[in-house]
Amino acid sequence: MPALPEPITALIGALSKLPGIGPRSAERIALHLVQAESASVTHLAETILNAREQVGSCEVCGSLTEDAVCAICSDPARDASLVCVVERPVDSLTLEKSASFRGKYHVLGGKLSPLNGVEPEDLRIAELEQRLRHEPIRELVIALATDVEGDATSFYLAKRLARSGLKITRIAHGLPAGTGLEFADELTLSRALEGRREML
Repeated sequence: MPALPEPITALIGALSKLPGIGPRSAERIALHLVQAESASVTHLAETILNAREQVGSCEVCGSLTEDAVCAICSDPARDASLVCVVERPVDSLTLEKSASFRGKYHVLGGKLSPLNGVEPEDLRIAELEQRLRHEPIRELVIALATDVEGDATSFYLAKRLARSGLKITRIAHGLPAGTGLEFADELTLSRALEGRREML
């Protein structure tokens, strides 16, 4: 098989760095792009650049927005007393898809990880403390991953942010919908048991 031209190889390399795109998908996309009409490729490139230039972080919560303050933070119908703490902006988007949370969000921008040089001052914890002083927040829901860093960050936040009149909770972790016990690992089962609640 003849070698691909260098520009295509470089394009494949760039595309394979995107999340969810492996080497084979990157190759298919690259080959499609170099054979597509010039106008459609130009439109795609301009759309990517526009999105990157126009989308930034909300000044209040840190979520993705094209305005200074995102639609959730500026929505008076949202429960301002309830704030869900997430790691990344995409996590708040995922929770929104569930349509079961009516509060607001706060994006930390990562998790504590001393081995990787991520300390408390590298996260948006000070901004969260400022919100606690100025907003009528009565409950923080910590929705971080259940890995070592997520657990450590959750416990750190609970200890640092504890104050009178503030309830700090963590989302329950358990079995995914539609699966049986035989597919769950020990840690998931343990957390499912710990997070159990009354049915009636």
